[in-house]
Amino acid sequence: MSAPIETYALLSDLETAAMVGRDGSVDWLCLPRFDSPACMAALVGNERNGFWRVAPRGGGGCDRRAYRPDTLVLESRWETATGAVRVVDFMPPRGGLPCLVRIVEGLAGEVAMRSELRLRFHQGRVVPWIRAVDRCAVAVAGPDAVWLGADGPVEGASGGQGTVHDFTVAAGRRLALTLVWSPSHLPEPPAPLAVPAETLLKETADFWRRWAGQCRYDGPWRDAVVRSLITLKALTYAPTGGIVAAPTTSLPERVGGERNWDHRYCWLRDSTLTLSCLLRSGYREEATAWLDWLVRAIAGDPADLQAVYGVGGQRLLPETEAPWLSGYEGSRPVRFGNSAVKQFQLDVYGEVLDAFCLSLRAGIPMPAHVWDLVEAMMGHLLRHWREPDQGLWQVRGPGRQFVHSKVMAWVAADRALEMGALLGRNGSTGEWRAMRDAVHREVCREGWDAGQRSFVQSYGSRALDASALLMPRLGFLPARDERVRGTVRAMRRLRHGGFMRRYAPDGRGEFGSEGVFVSCSLWYADALAATGRLAEAREAFERVLGVRNDVGLLAQQWDPDAGRQLGNAPQAFSHLALVETAFTLDARSSGGARPRRTRAG
Repeated sequence: MSAPIETYALLSDLETAAMVGRDGSVDWLCLPRFDSPACMAALVGNERNGFWRVAPRGGGGCDRRAYRPDTLVLESRWETATGAVRVVDFMPPRGGLPCLVRIVEGLAGEVAMRSELRLRFHQGRVVPWIRAVDRCAVAVAGPDAVWLGADGPVEGASGGQGTVHDFTVAAGRRLALTLVWSPSHLPEPPAPLAVPAETLLKETADFWRRWAGQCRYDGPWRDAVVRSLITLKALTYAPTGGIVAAPTTSLPERVGGERNWDHRYCWLRDSTLTLSCLLRSGYREEATAWLDWLVRAIAGDPADLQAVYGVGGQRLLPETEAPWLSGYEGSRPVRFGNSAVKQFQLDVYGEVLDAFCLSLRAGIPMPAHVWDLVEAMMGHLLRHWREPDQGLWQVRGPGRQFVHSKVMAWVAADRALEMGALLGRNGSTGEWRAMRDAVHREVCREGWDAGQRSFVQSYGSRALDASALLMPRLGFLPARDERVRGTVRAMRRLRHGGFMRRYAPDGRGEFGSEGVFVSCSLWYADALAATGRLAEAREAFERVLGVRNDVGLLAQQWDPDAGRQLGNAPQAFSHLALVETAFTLDARSSGGARPRRTRAG
């Protein structure tokens, strides 16, 4: 039986991530990268597919746990009949090989502990060969080797099922277990096994505290904002600057259903929000790294622009299914890769050009060839903006004339014009201005439902879509416009349990069992604040804060009926939106306006 999604905490070394449950079990780990095959996949299968549990013998969840303040160092505490024990889990920021350290500390009495490691390489399927080398256990399969060492006396046994260590920890004593991945052709124990665990712990905690100390936010929700920013940093692939949407795959949007996607990649949809969030929070270096990743990833023919790329900017992310994995609570298929790379999404052109424009305003140096890319992208859009696409929500099936996609085409033209003015480049400004005005007229005519007094999801539809809440933020219409106010009022029909669904398929607010979208609920809070309903906005924001898990993490969705998280976790889009909304509410509360990101046409 899978543990609830909200029981998992995140560990990261800025190149990959582990998910550890309240029972002390690491049930998800891909090595050596976020998008590498999993060697612990119990999260989307069962214990036969790989895990590493360190906990008191007899099992059970910890009594309490928390990250050390302003770090990604997790502390879990168990109270047993014979004593108390704490397990400190962390991944040192990558300096060479990936490493996961688990320090067991005796707090009171004596506690009998067990470390049980079961590795299953290649997405939880391949049983490794295990042998002992220099007081370490090493598991090998194909290109992968994982070494496990202990810095104290343990009694262990290894076999085809895994490696088990039993030991007793008394008050004031400690024992560290260190797991390191290396290429299997290297014969010697990897260097991190020789470094004292306490040294690694101090270096890791110091790194995170220094990083968190740069945060500019100093409002009433500072703890939530800092935790979200740490989570975003943890989802960053440091070598390239790319930020994955989530470290997991196939955690379901509907339990038992088929809406199970791989989110271990980088979505262009997140571009502007990522840059804005990082710049406002004081993380210019990370913002610049993300922009650099973006420019490299999209290099080439604008006709080939994708919605999603790999952490290195790779374009081929072939989607496969893993029938040997039973799925999270039976939610199948389990997918690796993402076929969204094949979809046509008009909105990504607007996202990219909005990100470029925001960077230019912020004074981030732009390579000279970026303007050539702007002109090429606009040339492509001039020819294709009227075409249907799969939209923001990556609908699988025939394309439609999505309103949000058209709004983002308007954003593309608007930002290209602004960049031209800032850079003194005229380009094809007459054509771009004509396109911008044509898109605006068409959306206001075809995307507006006079009966509902609201913008809708697509032309000719009556379905509502939460993406319409972004119109004032994007500058398409000012918040004071009655069409914006009417749309915000109409969106109440998307609410469920106080949160916001992403759309109503039939226009009447009837849904299946998909949860509410965290990011959409935060967009709603933003729109409420923009239209002067500040008390309601704060209430909506606080409601989202209330569904974070015990260590401050948010998944993609929330199920108000079952009171549980859904979808891949932790989700970058959710945490980005949280940070942006906190800044917005602070600005509105103090009588200021949102810093100008856009320009209305």
